[in-house]
Amino acid sequence: MNMNTNTRREFLSLTLKGATMVAATGFLAEAVAASDTADMAGSTDTAQTLGSNGKWHYKPPFKFGMGGVPLGNEFEVVTDEDAYATIEAAWNAGVRYYDMAPWYGLGLAERRYGNFLHNKERSEYVLSTKVGKLLKASKTARNKEYFPFSPSPNDVIYDYTASGVRRSIEDSLQRLGIDSIDIAFVHDISSDNKYLPTPWTEQFEIARKGAFPELTRMREEGLIKGWGIGVNTPEPIMRLLEVADPDVCLLASQYSLIDHKNALNQVFPAARAKNVSFVIGSSLNAGFITGRPRYNYGKESYEIPAAFIEKRRKLLDVAANHGVDLRTAALQFSAAPDVASALVVGCKSEQQILADYTSMQTKIPAEFWADLKAQNLIEQNAPVSQIAPARA
Repeated sequence: MNMNTNTRREFLSLTLKGATMVAATGFLAEAVAASDTADMAGSTDTAQTLGSNGKWHYKPPFKFGMGGVPLGNEFEVVTDEDAYATIEAAWNAGVRYYDMAPWYGLGLAERRYGNFLHNKERSEYVLSTKVGKLLKASKTARNKEYFPFSPSPNDVIYDYTASGVRRSIEDSLQRLGIDSIDIAFVHDISSDNKYLPTPWTEQFEIARKGAFPELTRMREEGLIKGWGIGVNTPEPIMRLLEVADPDVCLLASQYSLIDHKNALNQVFPAARAKNVSFVIGSSLNAGFITGRPRYNYGKESYEIPAAFIEKRRKLLDVAANHGVDLRTAALQFSAAPDVASALVVGCKSEQQILADYTSMQTKIPAEFWADLKAQNLIEQNAPVSQIAPARA
């Protein structure tokens, strides 16, 4: 590491301690209190809610988390040095929830997070990962087709059976170098997953008989604290709520400033009735809201509907009129629903994670939200952020 790199890191660290930590303290205290957490370190054992159906369900005790997609080299090469610096910056800012998956870089994200987190006290942070995709190193792996920027030698084997779930968690624990996982999400069992070996409905039926009851048993055994599914479309979530007893689901690419009507009016009420909460992902639609030339994920992400581009332009105009950073508004919007137990953001650099974390402390004028509703840019019944500015 050269002197310029050291100087930059030291500057970021000082900036973090002088400004972001003030905000972080207030935000974490609020999150801890809201989840009945035992102490300021954030006990991960007491974050449960009792629903009207009389069932206890686990939910993350921290309302802001860091997602693993960018550090799996989904979009571009991120060096190990930059990846570890990003995770360290998040930790120093007070981030204590981390979400990853074997799929992200075909093991790369889990290895990177594990290299950092295995040196931390396990009770101080919450970790979620995914099941349903087993990894196997192979000389003929299709790894470059999936993740061209990842150095992983692994291929993917889909397995939503009971034994596959057990194997997946064991494999993840080995890659991470830790002894337990808090939340397991059944991953990408959805119509948008073009790599599934058979139609998603057939794979869902395998999971209904295998993965879902097995995860419930693992929860009862204390091997995990909660489980759900992590998908980009609503149909699997709606079906899951009818056939199983999940705790929390990862709702990705479904609740953002650009697209949220169905989640708000269909998925959220169904989940609320079952006392199921959501970890909200892709609040920026994979960077589209901040100007990236893609919308969500996959090989066709560059094919952006004209209506979304026009809506982004209108959102930017309203934000400019009120002096609001649209990225900040987008993050707070996705975190606002009562069923949103946590928001996870993907970051590739120290600057990104600190900016996103600070955004959660920024006060947005009520007039901005009112203007969005007046112009029908967000649903009239959409909740908006009520986060107060942190005080020293």
